[in-house]
Amino acid sequence: MTIFLTGGNGMVGRNILDYNQETHTIIAPNRKALNLEDFLAVDNYIKTHQPDVIIHAAGLVGGIQDNIAHPVNFLIKNLDIGRNIIMAAKKNKVKRFINLSSSCMYPREAINPLQESLILKGELEPTNEGYALAKIVTTRLCEYINKEDSFFNYKTVIPCNLYGKYDKFSPKHSHMLPAVIRKIHEAKIQKNKTISIWGNGEARREFMYAQDLADFIFYAITNFEKMPQNINVGLGKDYTINEYYKTIAESIGFEGGFIHDLSKPVGMKQKLIDNTKLKIFGWHPKTSLKEGVKLTYDYYLNTITR
Repeated sequence: MTIFLTGGNGMVGRNILDYNQETHTIIAPNRKALNLEDFLAVDNYIKTHQPDVIIHAAGLVGGIQDNIAHPVNFLIKNLDIGRNIIMAAKKNKVKRFINLSSSCMYPREAINPLQESLILKGELEPTNEGYALAKIVTTRLCEYINKEDSFFNYKTVIPCNLYGKYDKFSPKHSHMLPAVIRKIHEAKIQKNKTISIWGNGEARREFMYAQDLADFIFYAITNFEKMPQNINVGLGKDYTINEYYKTIAESIGFEGGFIHDLSKPVGMKQKLIDNTKLKIFGWHPKTSLKEGVKLTYDYYLNTITR
């Protein structure tokens, strides 16, 4: 099977490439080889390579600070590349398409756990609204294409927050968990006595180890016909921000304390996906939080700090 993977240089894409182990032929052009914001280039690439499946994992991603500062980029870039890859796939009669979306699509006030049916059922979280809007459009576009022509089988995977190998560890441009790993590591090196946590630390988040998502992707390819149109992929369990800080501190060996900066935004109070469909589909994640944090910290030490 030939798989066209977008975002092969990102965290999700690189974990998929690592996990493949030459089972399938994966083509994953980098940004220099293929500009996903150029529809004609994307159309020509698909026409030339004729993939059996497309996995769309590319996108502009970032943490809460980055999303607040640059909403235009997060909306327009993700919207353009999503539309281009989906419509070029349709034009070239690619039958199967896996669209990787985000739990950011769910309404900010929705009752947790978040069910797939809640998309567009309420106001979005303002701190990442631009990104969420782009993901909603690509998700709906896949649905519309399927409705118009039963030949196409375009489905959306909605992962919870992810972390792991190849993650970004920048304080300003990364998601919470890798940013905290770096923050606590540096605090330990500098022998700081305390670390600041945004808000009261009681907001709840669900983070899954990225290699588990890669495992799911190949399970999905094998069982594509029975996979739901939209499916949440995650742990079905969440932790408070305080619990994440504590787990990471224990893994790193930081023995200081924590203080809370109540002037900082915290985003949604809870974002836990409903994994009912995932269980019925027959897949479950394999990596515990403690194990995942250890593996990610080892990667950070061996790759980022050297």
